[in-house]
Amino acid sequence: MTIPIQNVLIYGFGVMGRGVAKTFVAAGYNTTVKTRRPVPDVEHLPGVHMVLDLPAQAPDLVIELVAEEAAVKQAIYAEIEAAYPNTPVLLATGTSGLDLIQLAANLKRPECFLGLHYFMPADTSRVVEVMAGLDTPRELVDLLALVMGKTGKEPIRLYKPTVGFLLNRLQHAILHEAYYLIQEGVASAAEIDHAARRLLAPRMCLNGLIQQKDISGLKIHAEAQRSIVPSLFHSGVPAAVLQNLSASGETGLSAKKGFYDWSACDPAAVRSRSADSLEKLMKFLDEELPAPSPDTVPLARQF
Repeated sequence: MTIPIQNVLIYGFGVMGRGVAKTFVAAGYNTTVKTRRPVPDVEHLPGVHMVLDLPAQAPDLVIELVAEEAAVKQAIYAEIEAAYPNTPVLLATGTSGLDLIQLAANLKRPECFLGLHYFMPADTSRVVEVMAGLDTPRELVDLLALVMGKTGKEPIRLYKPTVGFLLNRLQHAILHEAYYLIQEGVASAAEIDHAARRLLAPRMCLNGLIQQKDISGLKIHAEAQRSIVPSLFHSGVPAAVLQNLSASGETGLSAKKGFYDWSACDPAAVRSRSADSLEKLMKFLDEELPAPSPDTVPLARQF
């Protein structure tokens, strides 16, 4: 299946939608944004065509970026398929945690459906995940990944659907264990963050997650797995310590309290400083630190 991509429709104009629209305009795509209500002229983005109704001509790619509610998203998919019944529009849902298989349950063209996971801020964050639905051919994943590359992103390709994509699954696996250790009194949030900043994160920056284990040796790693994995927290339910904080309104920086006391901090300044530091780190990694062995390549294995 070949779908040339030039005309892009972004459905939703929240913070994420604005950021994504900027990347497509900058890359030279004909970019239209559909909103549910009129947007003041002062909020319009240069080069973006704003509409309240779906355009008569079918776009090549629709990126849905609305709230994380399955029913809302599915209603939009039905609207799009009804508007363009004779055109195979590539439809990408911007989600981070919903099940693509369930989202696609009522689609007439599930083979044209993919998941697209941007990270905030969408216009400057480099990584984006492109994931196949249950019926999506590999070539459409590759096509959308190519488009993402043209908009300045570094796409991660996932050829099978899985809830949470790749990065959220890895992140939540680590965090679920971290919350358990806090809950059990084994370590504090500060100790866990110190360990992450000073050892886990620097190693991952240099060698990734899997390559680092190749470097340090798989024999020792395999032995450690046999000892440690059975004792890890395998509850299958969200961590109580996190859920309780959220339910009590202690939701972190914005609320001035979460795992840390932020009462003396300016939230905007904290976020700005964090974003600036991350950009400096990424620049340093790009310019100063080459891969430990540029001659190595992943082995094509079937497990």
